[in-house]
Amino acid sequence: MAMSWGQGELFPEANEEEIQRTKFLLGKYTSMISLMQDFEKFEWDLKQTTIDGETARRIDQDELHADKTANAAILIEKQRWVYERYQFYTQHLWRAYILIQDPDAKNAIDYRYIQGYSFKETLLFFRHGLSDSTIRRKIVEGTGSIANTLKLMGFFEQDSTNF
Repeated sequence: MAMSWGQGELFPEANEEEIQRTKFLLGKYTSMISLMQDFEKFEWDLKQTTIDGETARRIDQDELHADKTANAAILIEKQRWVYERYQFYTQHLWRAYILIQDPDAKNAIDYRYIQGYSFKETLLFFRHGLSDSTIRRKIVEGTGSIANTLKLMGFFEQDSTNF
């Protein structure tokens, strides 16, 4: 049974909502990493495209008059904000992942979420060593371990995004 984070609790357990949030973020992990790498590599190009292109022409379709320069600045700041949120998510997920104690659960999470393989591909990878139900269970255990670690780190209190 999941407990809420209490004052005297040494090892808090994530509740169902926090586990679902963890699953969602793990599912987006490889996409966030790719977008962060792209942003780091092409930040200047993105800024220039936003300024020169039609993207900044109108942020709000209801506006009758658009200030392209101001809109470009807003879009650039939004891109930077998204990059920083992705950094926050991926760093915490990685730290929680490396703290998984069970090697089978860690491998299952690695193939399923960190490397971004589909569930079927993950099953095929482990086909010779573990049964499908064991792999499913190891993924659930690994996800729970990550969620519990994130709870211990205070991740869910810092994550202000509504889910």
